[in-house]
Amino acid sequence: MVGFTGVGSLPGTDYPAAVRLVMDVLGSDGGIPHLPELPARGPWASMIGRGTAVLTGLPTELAAGEWRLSDHPGIDQRRAQATLRDDLDRFEEDAHDYTGTVKVQVVGPWTLASSLFLPLGGRVLGDRAARRDLAQSLADGVGELLAQLGRRLPSATLLLQVDEPSLPAVLNGAVPTEGGYFRHRSVHPPEIAEALRPLAEATASSVLHCCAPSLPVDLAGASGFGAASVDQDLTADLDGIAQTVDGGLRLYLGCLPTSGPVRDWRPDDLVRRVLRLLQPLELGPVLADRLVLTPACGLAGFTTRQASGALAALRRASGLVDEALRQ
Repeated sequence: MVGFTGVGSLPGTDYPAAVRLVMDVLGSDGGIPHLPELPARGPWASMIGRGTAVLTGLPTELAAGEWRLSDHPGIDQRRAQATLRDDLDRFEEDAHDYTGTVKVQVVGPWTLASSLFLPLGGRVLGDRAARRDLAQSLADGVGELLAQLGRRLPSATLLLQVDEPSLPAVLNGAVPTEGGYFRHRSVHPPEIAEALRPLAEATASSVLHCCAPSLPVDLAGASGFGAASVDQDLTADLDGIAQTVDGGLRLYLGCLPTSGPVRDWRPDDLVRRVLRLLQPLELGPVLADRLVLTPACGLAGFTTRQASGALAALRRASGLVDEALRQ
């Protein structure tokens, strides 16, 4: 059956309301509820700030708008850690007896290495030893996070989503240096996969998410992930998608646009978009059993009403797409 889920971020600062939205809309009919992220609460609740909360043994601080490795955890990292703990407590209240799949999102090591700076300057990405230490710290922290969530939700099946919006830039040597005049050298796929693999294997179900263009979807499988998550409008590699699905991986398709002017999407509009892309692949029921519909990226730029409507449209569209693919 075609599934549906959100990517992670939602609008506003009311976390209890975000949890209720996720559980009410995504907690039935093939949906996958997820731990909400509300970046409007501050930098400690952003993707990178939340990533620093997961790190083990690597203190960071926020200085002049940039996250840096430091000798001691800064106030913003401590706030990020406290916010994550509070979010887990609140999510547990509504989902403690949930028996389906629950998704939790973490920033990946390459996006984190592209965004964090060394204490004396320069991105972590430019220091091979530092980025290796960062990847290990993140993997250890993710293991602890999943263990915590498993204790809080003993009846749920955990799904880990690794967010890597900077991964294509890392692969293509397009990440700017600190001064902005030069670019970091590209990192080769084997090293990329080596850093990602511990995260992919941290739980039985995992998905590599990237809403930037030019991601080779086969990298998800090479890194050990069970699924690849891509933005439909930025995906031209149809052969790669077909090979991914035919090889047994699931496809999380970002069929609901999140960039540009926000509009209210009707389920029929989403169905047409999905089928126009996927029907030429002629994978039929095989694709239906391995497809999950999502927004292209997070919904933090939507209003609460628009975000609720977007998730509801995905829920309705998933059933219609399933019927069409099985005909």
